[in-house]
Amino acid sequence: MGSNYLLREGIKNVFKNKKSTMISLVTMILAMFLFGAFFSMGENVNYVLEQVKKNQGIEVFIENEATDEQIAVLEQNIKALDGINTITFKSKQKALDTMKENLKDNQELLEGYEGENNIFPASFIVTFTDLSLVIDTEAKIENMENVKTVKNRNETIIMLMKIANGIRIAIGIISIILIVISITIISNTIRLTVHARRKEISIMKYVGATNHFIRLPFVIEGVLIGMVAAIITLLLVGGIYNFIVQGISSTDVLQKLGVTLLQFTEIVKVIAIVYASLGIGVGVIGSSISMKKYLEV
Repeated sequence: MGSNYLLREGIKNVFKNKKSTMISLVTMILAMFLFGAFFSMGENVNYVLEQVKKNQGIEVFIENEATDEQIAVLEQNIKALDGINTITFKSKQKALDTMKENLKDNQELLEGYEGENNIFPASFIVTFTDLSLVIDTEAKIENMENVKTVKNRNETIIMLMKIANGIRIAIGIISIILIVISITIISNTIRLTVHARRKEISIMKYVGATNHFIRLPFVIEGVLIGMVAAIITLLLVGGIYNFIVQGISSTDVLQKLGVTLLQFTEIVKVIAIVYASLGIGVGVIGSSISMKKYLEV
C-alpha cells in the first residue's frame, strides 16, 4: 500500500509540473545525446586506430649473403618474440618492384638492377599486437644474426598512441561535465516542485512522516525523468548513428584506408547501460540534493 502510494506520488509529480519536467527532460536528452555522440565517435576512432596500428610496424632488412635456411631461422626467431602480430617476407625482387612503383614515370633510373645486380635487400615486414612493445622488440631483432638493419615508424606509432590516449581523456572529461550539468538541471527542477509543496512537507514531518517517506516520491520523479530521457536518446542516437555509418560505408573512403566502422549493435549495450546508470544516478542524486534543505531538522 505504502509503496504504491509513493510510486503514484512520484508519477503524479512528473505530470503535475509539466513545464519543469519538459525542461529537465529536454536538457537530459541533449546531455545524453552529446555523451552518446562523443562516446560513439571515440569508440570508432579507437577502433580505427587499432586497425591502423596493427598495420604499423617495422621492416627488418636481411643481409644479402643470408641463405634461404638462415632466412627461415631468422623468421622463426622473430615469430618467437612476444607481441608479434604478423610477419611477411618481402623478396629482393618485390623490393625492386616496390621502388619502381614509387618512381612511376622515372623507372628508367633502375635499369640494370635486375637479377644478380639487384641491390635492394630482402626484408620482413613485422607488425605488433601491442605497439608499446615495438622499441624493446626492435632492439632484440637488431641483435639477431643476418639482420642488416631495422627501419621503424616510431614517430607514426607514438602519434597514434597519443591520439588514442587523448581521445579517452577527452571523452572522460566531457562525460563528467555532462553528468554535472544533468544533476544540476534535475536538482533545480525537483527543487521547484519541493518548494511548491513545502507546506505539505512540513505537515507530513509534523505528523511523523520519515525523511525517507517524504523523499522517495521526488526520487521516483527524478528517476522517471532520467529513464524516459535515456530511452528517447538511445533511439535517437541509434537512428542517427546508423544513418551516418551507412552513408560513410557507401563510399570507398574506408576501403582505401583498409578500415571499417563499428555497427551500432556492437556498442548499443554499453551505451544503454551508461544511459540507464545516468538516468537512475542523476535522478537519485539530483532529488537528494534538492530535498536536503527541506528535510533538515
